[in-house]
Amino acid sequence: MLGGGVRLCVTKRRSSSRRTGMFICLATLLLGGCGTASIEDYRDRSPAFMPEDFFNGALSAHGVVKDFSGAAIRHFNADIIACWSEGVGTLNELFIFDDGEQQTRIWTLTPSGDQTYIGTAGDVIGAGSARWEGNAMFLDYTLRIALEDISIDVHIDDRMYRISENVVVNESKMRKWGFGVGEIVLTLIKHPEQPADCPT
Repeated sequence: MLGGGVRLCVTKRRSSSRRTGMFICLATLLLGGCGTASIEDYRDRSPAFMPEDFFNGALSAHGVVKDFSGAAIRHFNADIIACWSEGVGTLNELFIFDDGEQQTRIWTLTPSGDQTYIGTAGDVIGAGSARWEGNAMFLDYTLRIALEDISIDVHIDDRMYRISENVVVNESKMRKWGFGVGEIVLTLIKHPEQPADCPT
């Protein structure tokens, strides 16, 4: 949303009416901010997200990575084994990208209150915060991304929606210094028929 607003600003500043262009830019950015949904908006929707239920056993993920302009630049598949012990969840994720790159991430979800969790992982800076209401779960965290010569920290806003017993759709907005730098769109599928090797 912000990327579109910035492009609009560049176009309008080249027009004959600079003041009108600045007003349109400001209005676009403000309206974009006002349109952000709250987790409470999903309280009465079903099926209930319930992380202990959905993130339990064998799952797979299938998605695309988009750049700041909205162009899909990579796609991936992932296998996930999710287990719970004494109320704490562990999600072991193995990603395989279209160029052959593999990434592993192990999430730990620790309850921190009513329908809220603290989320930690090896490449997550500090701790993320998650909350679910109705059929939705929002997770905010800062991810350290390793590049060829450096690493950068990017804020991730994950918004997950359970649309059936075994399917969740996830949208992730990536921001740096408040600016949109990319997006991830994926579908999570639970496979109750597959065995999951969870520690006993």
